Amino acid sequence: MKSRENLVRLKQFQVNEKRRQLLQLDMMIAEFERMAVELELQITAEEKKAGITDINHFAYPTFAKAARLRRDNLRNSQSDLAQQRSVAESLIGEAEAELSKAEMLESRDTKIRDAETGGRSAMIG
Repeated sequence: MKSRENLVRLKQFQVNEKRRQLLQLDMMIAEFERMAVELELQITAEEKKAGITDINHFAYPTFAKAARLRRDNLRNSQSDLAQQRSVAESLIGEAEAELSKAEMLESRDTKIRDAETGGRSAMIG
């Protein structure tokens, strides 16, 4: 039953691939968080330097406006990635369940083969 062994290997590969994707999403979320915090610090420094914190003020620093927009975009992207992460977690669960089923089938097939081989060798001997 080589096909079962191949099936188990395929399912293991799929589980590992989904775990890798989840890890990549976690790293991207963390990187976006780091970048957003840096932008927040730059915004605060720029506002402090200009002495203006009101976004609607005519003299509000252009750099601070642009940094706010970028920070907000990063937060939105983070939110999207968090949703993708939730989906990826559920897909990992499904892939692990399929792997478990494939491993059980292979184990059952191995036991059947061993029993058949043991019975044949007893008849031969």
